[in-house]
Amino acid sequence: MSFKVVIPARYSSIRFPGKPLTRIAGEPMVRHVWQRAVDAGAESVIIATDDHSIRTHCEQFGARVCMTSPAASSGTDRVAEVVSQLGWPDEDVVVNLQGDEPLMPVSAIRDVADQLLNEASADIGTLCWPIDTAEELMNPNVVKVVVARSGSALYFSRAPIPWNRDEPVNRHAGDGAAPRAVYRHIGLYSYRAGVLARLANEPPCELEQIEQLEQLRALWIGLRIQVRQAGEMPGPGVDTPEDAERVEQLLNDAEAG
Repeated sequence: MSFKVVIPARYSSIRFPGKPLTRIAGEPMVRHVWQRAVDAGAESVIIATDDHSIRTHCEQFGARVCMTSPAASSGTDRVAEVVSQLGWPDEDVVVNLQGDEPLMPVSAIRDVADQLLNEASADIGTLCWPIDTAEELMNPNVVKVVVARSGSALYFSRAPIPWNRDEPVNRHAGDGAAPRAVYRHIGLYSYRAGVLARLANEPPCELEQIEQLEQLRALWIGLRIQVRQAGEMPGPGVDTPEDAERVEQLLNDAEAG
């Protein structure tokens, strides 16, 4: 396997400023993420940031850093900027690993890269996981994906899809079972480098703006997103200081156990 990983890590965050540098189990969170990418066997691991303090901390533990524009509106834009700066060939496989995912399994990083390395017709690779409960199905923060027989994504939504017409889910059944064949999207992507440039040059589409899901832009312009069920469900990401405490406890428990 030959692939690269770019880790977008911005300092500014409405809910959690300085998030990449928050200490988890004694290390900056971004270092945990970087180590996952290194352990996955990526030939290059780049941290993309617009903040010099993040750059300094990352270089101290040996990471390679690219400075990107503060105007970048998304992690994908930062990854595309790195690809452009470094002149990577269009056919290179690049994994976008968000800097707030310190518990992303190494196997998931390999799996998402493998999507493109072994599927020549795919432009983007990503992962999914079965939804088990009605609560999860109805939660708009859990993004759902519907997949074709070929493995290509048909649509992503915050709404509960597919919707079983004859057996509707009780919206208040928090511990009820979800219908079969319902999957949540795992926000880990691989791209062909040339596809990143194309995405960065496309304006947001109406569906993307309605759902607030950037991947809908790719479907809108006709790109093929290949979806595979992950081998294991990733641990929680970090959006708040409370999330960081939870992740630290999970890491400590794993080390103790």
